[in-house]
Amino acid sequence: MVYVKWVFWGLFWTGVIAFLHYTLPQHDVVRITDTYEKRVNPGDNSLFWSNADTGEDPTATERDVFFIQTFRANDKPMIYRNEDTGWGWPPYFKFDTSNLQAEASDMMSKKAAENAQWVVVRHYGWRVEFFSIYPNAVSIWPVAGPDVRIIPWVKIVILLLLAASAWAIRVRWRRFWEGRQEKGDTEWSVGRG
Repeated sequence: MVYVKWVFWGLFWTGVIAFLHYTLPQHDVVRITDTYEKRVNPGDNSLFWSNADTGEDPTATERDVFFIQTFRANDKPMIYRNEDTGWGWPPYFKFDTSNLQAEASDMMSKKAAENAQWVVVRHYGWRVEFFSIYPNAVSIWPVAGPDVRIIPWVKIVILLLLAASAWAIRVRWRRFWEGRQEKGDTEWSVGRG
C-alpha cells in the first residue's frame, strides 16, 4: 500500500512540474534564419496549439500559422510557431502575431554574416519533433551575442508565489488535523469519565 501512495504522489508531482515547465516562460538565445506561414491541421496534437477562435473561424479545421526558424549557438535548429494566445490558457494575452512575425523577419541573419544578429525568444511550450509540436514565441528582442545571460524573473516570482501558497495551505491543513485530533482525544476522555 505504501508503494501505491508513492507512485500516486510521484505521478502527481511529475504532472505539476511538466505543466509548469510547459506553461511558464522560457528564453532562448538564437539567430533567426527564416520566417514563413504554413497551413496546418493540428489534428491529434491540437492540445499543444493555441485556440483556433483567436481571430479566426472557430469551425475551420485548417488554419494558417506563422513559424520562425532559428539556430542556437551550438548550431542546432529550433523552430517556433507564432500564434495568438488570446484570452485563453496560458494567460500571455498575445494578440500581436503579425507584428512579431514582422519583427522576426527584420532580425534575420545568416551564419556566414560577419555581425550575425542574435535575439532572445521568449516562448512557452516544448519542441517535440516526432509529434510536430512547436513552442509558441511570445516576444523577441535583440541581444549583444550568443553568450548573454537571461535571468527569468517572471518564472522566479511565480514559482516563489506558488511555493509560498503551497506552504501556507500545508500549515493550515496540519493545524486543522491536529485540532481535530486533540478535540477527538478530549471527547474520548470525557466520554469515559
